[in-house]
Amino acid sequence: MRWTLEQTDSFARREYFYGIIKELFRKSIHLCTGFVPLFLNINTNLTRILLLVALVSYICMEFLRHSGLNVPFVSKITALAARKRDENKFVLGPVTLVCGILISSFLWQPYHAAVGIYALAFGDGLASLGGKLFGRVEIPFTRGKTVEGSLTCFLAIFCVTFLHSGKVYESFLIALVGMFIELLPLKDFDNLLIPILLGGFSTLIA
Repeated sequence: MRWTLEQTDSFARREYFYGIIKELFRKSIHLCTGFVPLFLNINTNLTRILLLVALVSYICMEFLRHSGLNVPFVSKITALAARKRDENKFVLGPVTLVCGILISSFLWQPYHAAVGIYALAFGDGLASLGGKLFGRVEIPFTRGKTVEGSLTCFLAIFCVTFLHSGKVYESFLIALVGMFIELLPLKDFDNLLIPILLGGFSTLIA
């Protein structure tokens, strides 16, 4: 019995470690979107076209993967980044991620669109990582989200918005709203709503 319990504990530790590595990989992709506002400032139309091409290409390749025809490299990355809930399903996260960024760039002025995109990249990007690494206190009715993850989200959005705007009060309000949006059990649709809603909120309070 002792050997069995040790084996189970070892398996649980490996699963936890693997989960952290997978989350780091997923969130590294998320964090890379933090460069998008820079590219939008350099050449807005070209950046939008490239994002659209990436979106359409991903959708086509994901349909192929879901049909059993794996695309070298891309399908492997998708499989590595997929959550358990995405197993044997179309992985929607990259679609909502790119759509959220694109829509925000069309709806809002560059300054305000950048607020939403930075919040998505860093706030949402670090929230689940913070929750997995440090999360102890679960928040009711949020499907497993934690106080620690939400505080990580708030601090990340506050810091990146303050660096972008230099305004403490504005950064605090945007971080607060962003934290509450991230708390909602939206699954992959937080990628869509965070940049759009926070870009609009930034426009409203500016």
